Amino acid sequence: MADIIVAFPKLEDAKNLRKLLIRNGYDINMVCDSGAQIVSAVNELDGGIVICGYRFSDMHFSEINEYLPKSFQMLLLASPAKLAENDMRDLISLAMPFKVQDLLNTIEMMMVQYRRWKKKQKNKPKARTENEKRIIATAKALLIDRNQMTEEEAHRYIQKLSMDSGNNMVDTAEMILELNGKEWNL
Repeated sequence: MADIIVAFPKLEDAKNLRKLLIRNGYDINMVCDSGAQIVSAVNELDGGIVICGYRFSDMHFSEINEYLPKSFQMLLLASPAKLAENDMRDLISLAMPFKVQDLLNTIEMMMVQYRRWKKKQKNKPKARTENEKRIIATAKALLIDRNQMTEEEAHRYIQKLSMDSGNNMVDTAEMILELNGKEWNL
C-alpha cells in the first residue's frame, strides 16, 4: 500500500482532510504543516502520495515537489486561481473547493499509478557489481583472443548462450572461463 502524507499550512485543515480520508478507507502515515516536515517524512517512507496545499511558511509546493523521490507523487489542492497561475502539466491537481468523490477518485487513480510503478521497479534488472562486470569482460577477452571475435560478437555470443541455457550473463561468462581453464577470480 502506498504511504499517504497530508500537508497544509494550517494543521487543522490537514487533520480534517486526514479524518475524511480515514473515513473512506485510507491509511494516513503523517500530517504535516511545513515543507521541511514533508521532505523529512518522504525520506523515511517507501513511496506514495503527498496531498498538499499551495504554499507553506517555509516552502512553495513546487520546491517540495522537486525534493520528492521518484517513489512519491504530489496531489496539489489549491484554488482555481492559484492553479491557473502555474504550469501544472507534470502535476496532478484538484481545484478547491472540491467534491469528496472527485478527491477519492483522484487518489485511487494515483494509487493505481503507484502500484504499477512499484511493480515495474520490482521487475527492473539489478545493476551488475564491478566483480560481475570484470567476469563478463574477462570472458569476452578470452573469446576475442581465442576465437578472433570482435567485442560486439563476443558480447552477443555470451548473451545468446545465456538465453539458450536460461542462465544470467555472469553465470554464462563464468562457465566459459571454467571450460577454458581461465582464472577469473580477481
